[in-house]
Order: sequence, then structure tokens, then C-alpha cells
Amino acid sequence: MITVRFFASLRERMGQEMRLLPAGPCTVREVWDLATDQAQPPTHLLAAVNLEYADFDAPVADGDEVAFFPPVTGGAA
Repeated sequence: MITVRFFASLRERMGQEMRLLPAGPCTVREVWDLATDQAQPPTHLLAAVNLEYADFDAPVADGDEVAFFPPVTGGAA
């Protein structure tokens, strides 16, 4: 199984925090498509595979966790 997690505003947009997908050789992009019924990804969407930033063409394997989150902004005022 592949664990998919949505963080911050994506959690509200998707209506879920986590989803499990059947394992199979795929990429981060394919995980996004499967987990969101091929929704258009937001601009500047970030992804991580097993807690490390990943490109959308990065491979995903059985047992991996893929997280999607919007870019973090902010800083000192």
C-alpha cells in the first residue's frame, strides 16, 4: 500500500487527511492523479516521499508515504 497524506489547505480542499492506494510502480504525479481523481494540482504544489522533498517524476514504491502540501510562506515581520 502507498499512504497519501494531504496537509494544510489541501486537507480541506480534498476533504481528507489521508488515503491509502494499492501499491504498484508509479510516480508522485500518478499518486496525485489516483488520490485526487485527476484533479488539477494547485500552483507550486510540493511533494515529499518518505519525508524527503520529491519531484513529480520521482518513483513511488510499495510501503512509501507520499505527502502533498502547499508551499510554506512567511518570515519575520
